[in-house]
Amino acid sequence: MRPIPTLTIACATLTFFFAVGDNGLNAESPHDSTWQQQASSRLKAIYDRGEWKPRSFQPNWRSDSSSFTVRHRNPRSGRLTLWRYDVESGERVESNSPEQKRETGVSPDGKHKLEFGRTRNLVARNVESGQRFQLTHRDPERDISYRHQSWSPDGKRVLFAETDRSDVKLRAMLMPSDPSYPRVRERRFARVGGKIESIRVGVVDADGENLQWLPIDAPKEGFYLGQVGWAGNSNEVLVEMLSRFRDKRDFLIIDPDADGDGEVNRIYSETNEAWVVGSHGINSGLKWIDGGKAFVFISEKDGWRHAYRCSRDGEQEKKLTTGEYDIIDRAVIDEKGGWYYFYASPENATQKYLYRVPLDGSGDLQRITPADQSGTHDYEFSPDAKWAVHTFSSINSPPMVELVQLDGHRVVRVIEDNPDLRERTTEPGWQPTEFVKIDIGNDVVMDASITKPSDFDDSKKYPVFVYVYGEPHLQTVLDRWGAAQIDFLRVVADAGYVTVSIDNRGTACPKGAAWRRSVFGSLGPLSTEEQAAGLQKLAEMKPYIDLSRVGIWGWSGGGSNTLNAMFRKPDIYHVGIAVVPKPQPWLYNAWFQEIFMRTREVNAEGYQRSAPINFAEGLKGKLLIVTGSGETNTHIQIIEGLVDRLIELGKPFDYMVYPNRDHGLREGSGSVVHVRMLILRYLIENLPRGPR
Repeated sequence: MRPIPTLTIACATLTFFFAVGDNGLNAESPHDSTWQQQASSRLKAIYDRGEWKPRSFQPNWRSDSSSFTVRHRNPRSGRLTLWRYDVESGERVESNSPEQKRETGVSPDGKHKLEFGRTRNLVARNVESGQRFQLTHRDPERDISYRHQSWSPDGKRVLFAETDRSDVKLRAMLMPSDPSYPRVRERRFARVGGKIESIRVGVVDADGENLQWLPIDAPKEGFYLGQVGWAGNSNEVLVEMLSRFRDKRDFLIIDPDADGDGEVNRIYSETNEAWVVGSHGINSGLKWIDGGKAFVFISEKDGWRHAYRCSRDGEQEKKLTTGEYDIIDRAVIDEKGGWYYFYASPENATQKYLYRVPLDGSGDLQRITPADQSGTHDYEFSPDAKWAVHTFSSINSPPMVELVQLDGHRVVRVIEDNPDLRERTTEPGWQPTEFVKIDIGNDVVMDASITKPSDFDDSKKYPVFVYVYGEPHLQTVLDRWGAAQIDFLRVVADAGYVTVSIDNRGTACPKGAAWRRSVFGSLGPLSTEEQAAGLQKLAEMKPYIDLSRVGIWGWSGGGSNTLNAMFRKPDIYHVGIAVVPKPQPWLYNAWFQEIFMRTREVNAEGYQRSAPINFAEGLKGKLLIVTGSGETNTHIQIIEGLVDRLIELGKPFDYMVYPNRDHGLREGSGSVVHVRMLILRYLIENLPRGPR
């Protein structure tokens, strides 16, 4: 198998060497075909054939909660077969009648269905007669689209949001066609500080008459929408309005018919000097209860992500969850039983469990997930919230899927335990991933995961390969099967490395608002310092870590943190692989970057400190930058500025561009495996592997 080619820029060179090690595998040349064949075979099994993927399904609950249906592959015929599970007995029978769900877009009275017409306008089609009623009248000269469309509960009116992107600047991209004469496509891209989309919300009758635009006071810099829907009745609309920087949100109830112009009541408002709603949107939205007389929402206003119950007029508010822990996500509200269910993990930020509190705010926290099941848990609830399909896994144990009665968490039936995957984790050579806590002082304790080679010898020292993300959107240290590139990291580990991942402050861990907002104003400096400090502390805790051989890699925000590590801490990190990074964050999209850093007009110093391009002169080690020419998010021009800067500085580095691939570098046969083989080959060629 020939080595994967890379495009070499400036005076970049690839050095070939013989790794120093005691075993035969690690003493061979990096270009020896054995490791490449083994790694390629494993990666194809993971990504092409899905051999490490658990069996999954989506239960379709019956409306009376008596049973659910799910499709399984019949082991005899190999065909997908529909099965029905009874919740009381757990009995499974083959079924020919799937539970019918209301077709998307059909009005509650079943008379009309929402569609998009040939002119991209919203249309209501009479189901019985086929007659179509045009609901919107977009200007064909403008870039207008519609979303958030929903029927009023009485089926007489349609609510929708109109988005106009006509004033958002266009960015040109080459499209694959004739290689000598490629076409150019233009896409709208709202850059940091630039013009963003304009929005308005409308209500129109089902026959297209009486279109009313709701009187929302839009600031000139623009705004975003959170939840948009009917406010528990057919007369009023709920609009969650988010400021451009997401530092303010308002829940508005609007009566379109009041006084002919509409009446706006602000029932809740919240501001924060950093942000109220982050990029993952966990805090966004509300849930109506008590027939629309009250609602439940999530806020971090007391320093932790908690649930609150509020009266419809916004006057009476009560906290449902209390204590120094975060809600990880919503689960379900059981109004009849009087419970608010949610996910949390007060003792371990890498895990997730089901909890509940009384819906009236009168009681204490109750854990529903059994105490002896450490890991990550998800539940698909029945309509009456008395039953659930429960999925449980850990990073070292594949998912177990079972039907449970929530009262007492009684297991009715095991539905799927993925025996093939479970057997593989007991085979010789399987090396479980380990979790540790790293205390770097000043009350900062970070979670980290460690994966070792299958032939690990704790009396030796091993090179370390750090997988980093480090930004506010994600965690990488998660106790869940298949989490955060772990399948690939196990392949890397078996090539002769200890792989490590650390969640610094600023990552989306359930450790309180102060943890997450500590990076506000400048993404990069804090994560770089804490990643480096964490690695050095880890080496003190684990003597087998060889700090003379350190590599780091990451994707997207992790690519940016890889660049910052290589440029700002060149004596700590020796090899870096930055996949689709954003070295010039002011060229990134406004929607994400402005939440955490505002714009250069108001935060010039923060962008100066954040941008890897400003520290490129610090590069000493081996660096590979990987991107796709079809990027629509971290577009290639963001990266090419750094390429030019490194050339100007005379720095050796390597650069690989995948033609026409987007952010995930998945397009095209073989791409997913090829990217990872590239990463592994570059690592082996530049960072001696194996024990010493």
